[in-house]
Amino acid sequence: MPEKPEAPESPESPERKNRTLDARSLRGLAHPLRIRLLGALRQDGPATASQLAERFGESSGATSYHLRQLAAHGFVEDAPGHGKGRERWWKAAHDGTVFDEQLMYDEDPTTRDAADLFLHEIATIHTQELNTWLGNAHAWSQEWRRGSDISDFSLSLTPEQSLDLIRRVHDLINSYCDAPQDETSETVRFHVHAFPRRNGGGSSSA
Repeated sequence: MPEKPEAPESPESPERKNRTLDARSLRGLAHPLRIRLLGALRQDGPATASQLAERFGESSGATSYHLRQLAAHGFVEDAPGHGKGRERWWKAAHDGTVFDEQLMYDEDPTTRDAADLFLHEIATIHTQELNTWLGNAHAWSQEWRRGSDISDFSLSLTPEQSLDLIRRVHDLINSYCDAPQDETSETVRFHVHAFPRRNGGGSSSA
């Protein structure tokens, strides 16, 4: 978020401890810096407000404030046993975030705006991660370049078939959570995007 940043829109799985967003928690998370702070703690492990401030080019006061707001909504918590000074260490309270699409149709316009911000920020993060990979791919081995992928597919599906396929893809990815590790293992980011598209790519006013 977005692990979304995630992978914020994946279904619950027994291998992962996920947080399902409701209207209140969504409004608490829907801030660009909070989404990025949470993503950093999930991907890179515990950190202090100062460390995160340096990473994101923010003041430690700003990161400290937003970390406390994340804690108030149960997204992050204290990480005891890290560091030797007095500075507070934080860790993510969950592995991922589950977004309920019904939040996009909530009666409260504040919640709908929060849902829109959240999803657009996740999409922005995905784009930035992909661009970072493309800009640095030359520094990785041929094995890892073969182990990367940028693909897209177009299928003719019903909404139910699309949902079934998404769940199957998520289940397959999650089945690798406990894959054996060795000295060549790295964190691998998978982005899953699925959306309908009318012929010609235009929108309809129907």
